[in-house]
Amino acid sequence: MNRLGTTLALDEVNAADYRAIYLAGGHGVIWDFPGNETLQRLCRDIYEADGIVSSVCHGAVGLLNVTRDDGEYLIKGMKVTGFSNHEEHLAKLDDIVPFLTETELVERGGLYLKADRAWEPFAVVDERLVTGQNPASGRRVAELVLEALGD
Repeated sequence: MNRLGTTLALDEVNAADYRAIYLAGGHGVIWDFPGNETLQRLCRDIYEADGIVSSVCHGAVGLLNVTRDDGEYLIKGMKVTGFSNHEEHLAKLDDIVPFLTETELVERGGLYLKADRAWEPFAVVDERLVTGQNPASGRRVAELVLEALGD
């Protein structure tokens, strides 16, 4: 428990010290992640240093504004998933959230994929990008990240 008291602030994190980043979801990140330039920089730096960038559920919104060194969105042309528009509707929050994760991933050029049925575990790997669709996908995302790291 003492480690929680010494957690680094995001702007104190050196991307070179990490081989992967895992963006957890939850509806709150819809407001917190997309405009967080420090988070975007960490994701870009880890990815461009051959690291793994991953997310689960709404955590995918942290990828929306991550750009590569060439200025293109990281997810452009890549297979990606995150909380689906249908799942947001089933959760009855589609009229509350400021945007829909699936829609925004597609608008930034992501090749959005999803499970055949809502709430099923579903994860996608494209190069060093690992994404999971919903809360049920968290374990699979973690397994895929560990596989990619060779651990």
